[in-house]
Amino acid sequence: MPAASAIKVMVVDDQTSMRAMIRRTLQDLGFRDVRDKASALEALPAVQNDRVHLIISDYNMPDMDGLEFLKAVRADPIIGKTVFIMLTGSSEKSVVQKAAELGVNNYVVKPFAPAALKEKIERVFGELS
Repeated sequence: MPAASAIKVMVVDDQTSMRAMIRRTLQDLGFRDVRDKASALEALPAVQNDRVHLIISDYNMPDMDGLEFLKAVRADPIIGKTVFIMLTGSSEKSVVQKAAELGVNNYVVKPFAPAALKEKIERVFGELS
């Protein structure tokens, strides 16, 4: 049972307001080390250089979407096992299925309740303290 404060998180979303909301939600849940980037192209080198334990990424982003980002993370031998949760407004079955095939750890559809995000994180890390 890990302490939320010990888990480093990277939030990736092209919408500033959504990044801020996710950051606040995570901080309310006890996470202290929460970083964010506006695009997957910015986030990929950041997580390669300063490893995090959890990536929470939007699906719909310009330049590199969440699936392409997930694929790039999984292909990297150093960060490939990083927990990856897709947080997105898309609940299309094909997107969910493709994310599962690429190795997403969990999937949360926006709008979301903080308890739903906590539950998805705990499914991967166990109960947070």
